[in-house]
Amino acid sequence: MQHHPFGDMACSIARTLDVIGDRWSPLVLRDVYVGINRFEQIQRDLGVSRKVLAERLSWLVEKEVLERREYSSRPPRHEYVLTDKGLDLCDVLMAITRWGDRWTAGEAGPPVLYRHHACGEIAHAEPRCGVCGEPMHASDIDVLPGPGSRA
Repeated sequence: MQHHPFGDMACSIARTLDVIGDRWSPLVLRDVYVGINRFEQIQRDLGVSRKVLAERLSWLVEKEVLERREYSSRPPRHEYVLTDKGLDLCDVLMAITRWGDRWTAGEAGPPVLYRHHACGEIAHAEPRCGVCGEPMHASDIDVLPGPGSRA
């Protein structure tokens, strides 16, 4: 897999794209999140070539987003599970889903719904301020240099 090294940039978006910035990795993560976690299942669901899928899975395991676990020893078979790091990336996918539901779903509406465990209601992901709890959108914030910024 050809990979442009965004990981060295002083930008959290670039560093995230370094891990999941190709077109297949977010879909692989989505599949594993919803329980499609074996190579053949993922390949069948996405229609991606075996070579590309093997590269993406290997990359996501290397980056500690997925863990490869043996579920059968005879013959040896493996499945993929999200690590804590991978589960955190699913929050990013929920934000992408919200955007897609709003701007690309069309008249049919969203293809999936999220039921919140705490209240049992169907809801959408919405970023909130980690300090005050209020909704937080791009128009509500100022972007300031942080301790990891480069001069």
